[in-house]
Amino acid sequence: MTTPTEPAQDPLTVFPLPRLTRLALLAALLVLPALDQSPQSETDLRVVSYNIKHGRGNDAVVDLGRTAGVLRALRPDIVGLQEVDDRATRSGGVAQAAWLGEQLGLQHAFGRFMDFQGGGYGMAILTRYPVVSTRAVPLPDGNEPRVALAVEVRLPGDRPLVLVNVHFDWVRDDSFRYAQAEALTKYLDALTIPYVLLGDFNDVPESRTLALFKSRATEAAKPVDDRFTFPSTGPAREIDFIFFSPAAAFTAGDVRVITEPVASDHRPVLGVLRLLAGGALIGETAADGAPVASRPTDRVRQPVPADDGAPTSRVRGPRSTAW
Repeated sequence: MTTPTEPAQDPLTVFPLPRLTRLALLAALLVLPALDQSPQSETDLRVVSYNIKHGRGNDAVVDLGRTAGVLRALRPDIVGLQEVDDRATRSGGVAQAAWLGEQLGLQHAFGRFMDFQGGGYGMAILTRYPVVSTRAVPLPDGNEPRVALAVEVRLPGDRPLVLVNVHFDWVRDDSFRYAQAEALTKYLDALTIPYVLLGDFNDVPESRTLALFKSRATEAAKPVDDRFTFPSTGPAREIDFIFFSPAAAFTAGDVRVITEPVASDHRPVLGVLRLLAGGALIGETAADGAPVASRPTDRVRQPVPADDGAPTSRVRGPRSTAW
């Protein structure tokens, strides 16, 4: 004998609710998923600036696996790297930005300063967020050629953010360094969406170079009693910084210098920034109407080594020693 099957019930008719109430509940259910992706939600960003000296530690060994380990422990969302090699002989022919990105599960962009030892030398940005575009911002040459690397990313809720990585000239005479900083401010002043500026500024907080950025952005300030970043074996100068703008779009949480005396001659800086609700809705184009960060850089897409370790080397190369 077959048991009759009861007719299926509409979930909204199980309870005897008025029709208008049921329609309101259905509308609420449809809206909730969209609220989860709202650009009004806050986003916490773990931001790291680190001059890695092409992975060459204070033991004179190039060990990019060690560098990756330092970064992995910080669980970064955004990383600005300075002194990065791209397939140069001294660092074993490794495309360092691509290799580090693969090891950390982050996207990468490389900005080339100059050709060097069969490859290139420059800087990189690693990011957990989708990369929309990259741009090498031209800067005046100093003792070495320089660019700033600008990368536009999209945060959850389709919120735009520009990341700007710098490595200014290093000698005591600040003429080249200040000229490079002035050139970069023209790019920053044209941005109409929030940005994070980070890197090796090769100058101290009281300098005229840093004054340019303090007048138009907010520093993610380190603890007063632990703010020095160079040299890593016994820090005596604060020359690595993280800034953000506009001030109303962010709050800064934990900011600290990481105790790491071996992997490089600089210590990494970690800053936890919170992009506030609505903080990335200022606009999406530069003052001239062109998309922000639209010029191509040497975006590295080549296959990278599959092994977990990076080649080691004791070959010396160009040196950007901070004064």
